[in-house]
Amino acid sequence: MGLVAADYDGGWKETLETFWPPSVSLCFPTVAADIDWTRPFEFLDKELQEVTRDADSGRRFVDKLIKVFRRSGQEQWVLMHVEVQSDPDPNLPARMYQYHYRLTDRYRLPVASLAILADDNSDWNPGPYTRELWGCRIQFEYLSCKLTQLSDERLQQESNPVALVIAAQRAAQRTVRNLPQRKRLKLELVRQLYARGFERKDVLELLRLIDWQIALPRSLEIAFQNEAKELEKDQVMPYVTSFERLGREEGLQTGRLAAAREAIEEALRVRFGVVPDEVAEAVAKAADLSLLREWHRTAITAPSIEAFATAIPCRH
Repeated sequence: MGLVAADYDGGWKETLETFWPPSVSLCFPTVAADIDWTRPFEFLDKELQEVTRDADSGRRFVDKLIKVFRRSGQEQWVLMHVEVQSDPDPNLPARMYQYHYRLTDRYRLPVASLAILADDNSDWNPGPYTRELWGCRIQFEYLSCKLTQLSDERLQQESNPVALVIAAQRAAQRTVRNLPQRKRLKLELVRQLYARGFERKDVLELLRLIDWQIALPRSLEIAFQNEAKELEKDQVMPYVTSFERLGREEGLQTGRLAAAREAIEEALRVRFGVVPDEVAEAVAKAADLSLLREWHRTAITAPSIEAFATAIPCRH
């Protein structure tokens, strides 16, 4: 049985947007304790794009800039950079420093830089960014959370919904070459989800995120959905039919295609500032998920928007 590609980037983007407070609470508890969660927070995607558009975009990352308020009442912007690549990135410290000084210089507000390291290499944990010449020295330190340091036992005991998302990614990373085991772990996560007593809206979101993180080939996905429906029969809450609704193959495929198209256009906008109409039309018409993923890789490596536009027809 062949390997199945995972879209950790898209899953983490959705996780941060849906479960931002729980994400901070689990990964950075001291930061969460200083935030006034009774006041609204705001995602500043456009503001982030303005300072990162011409930054080094050789690879794609999930970046979020969020404006929050501290308990003291002081306005505080938080830049949370999430590393979701399967391989460690030696450029992470430099990129964190680059984003920090650009945001500080542009907005004249204090910025906290946070990195969630979601790779599966437990030996890799980058340090601060340092540069030194003739006695002139820069050292930039940022907060980081290494997900491999969160034990399986802790994730199982956590009432935080993001713990299930992390467990889902971990299951996918550990079963790249054992897809039957991946199906079993996915079913176990659904069983844990039902047992933890989350609110209905959170259950629906977590079902979607678990499915996003743990991709299965068609035959195993069908078997998984059948077993999941049996689990739902034991539930008495109204959300028990969620997999029957969320698990429809057409709906899942449509959502994945839409997310892949969005990722391509976002990468092009961040790198080149504009997406020509003919490029946007070609991306919108593409209906092959593997092709869109290949185009996404091209979008983050092409030297220019013209080079990307030229490459597209060659790959139909």
